[in-house]
Amino acid sequence: MVTGAAGFIGSVVTERLIEAGHQVVAFDSLKYGHRAAVHPEAIWVQGDLRDDHAVRTALEQNQVEAVMHLAAEAYIDLAATDPGMFFDVNTSGGHILLAAMRDLRINKIVNSSTAACYGEPKKLPIQEDDPKHPVNAYGESKLQFEQQVKWHHLSHGLKHISLRYFNACGASKTRGEARDRETHIIPILLDVAIGKRPQFHLFGADYDTPDGTCIRDYVHVVDIADAHILALSKLDEIGERAYNLGCNEGFSNREVVQAVREVTGHEIPVVIGNRRPGDPARLVASNERAKSELGWKPSFTNLAEMIETTWVWRSAHPNGYA
Repeated sequence: MVTGAAGFIGSVVTERLIEAGHQVVAFDSLKYGHRAAVHPEAIWVQGDLRDDHAVRTALEQNQVEAVMHLAAEAYIDLAATDPGMFFDVNTSGGHILLAAMRDLRINKIVNSSTAACYGEPKKLPIQEDDPKHPVNAYGESKLQFEQQVKWHHLSHGLKHISLRYFNACGASKTRGEARDRETHIIPILLDVAIGKRPQFHLFGADYDTPDGTCIRDYVHVVDIADAHILALSKLDEIGERAYNLGCNEGFSNREVVQAVREVTGHEIPVVIGNRRPGDPARLVASNERAKSELGWKPSFTNLAEMIETTWVWRSAHPNGYA
């Protein structure tokens, strides 16, 4: 079962699982996701992670053997104003999922976590065992779920792998990023390129970075999905582990803006505003553990190439899944 299967990453994970020959139960509340994004061969279940009956029914009736958990509250800009929402879904909802798995003797989970667990890093690139001091409720709530998973492993033998990644981007040939309320930089820039927005609002240009803007490690959504499948295949062998997914290098917001200009051929007007609360200056992951233990290697490492796949999908779907 894939939770959050109608979301951006969950829909591509579902797609790649089915292409690899798996049977998939697609579970999503459709609060943010799109029914049209779900692969037609998946068994569709609309339900909320916080609904114990819905979760247990989906797991039991479909004889689920493993879970890929991607459902989450992830609008980081809301973490400062409504932190309880993140703990309600990501932590408490996660508890409901784990309790149901325990009772139904489902002992495998691949957890889609986040590099926001680390907070402001002391050194780069970030390694999996580095200190974790989240700077927002999103990162804290996801870290708390990782802790729950660890204790279920110790108490009930739950086999788990958590995948921590930074900025997911790109698109498969048939599925891409489409939100009613967009906060991610590349889709917003593409909105400007196709005329849906007049300009791009840059949150802060006074960070301690070479060009003053935040630096992030981007990873393609297909590479993320393939890492989930590799993790699933390694669960029996590994048992308990966390892995960073990234490209071992970061790109600044100004560099992303320029790359979008070059890919789309459109001028992108930029207005510089204040920093967004809870945004660390630099987040770049070491992917050495994922390479050596999972055999994972990102197939997309060039920023322009990642943006190009997004642009191709967006050009074909200017209104997303509408």
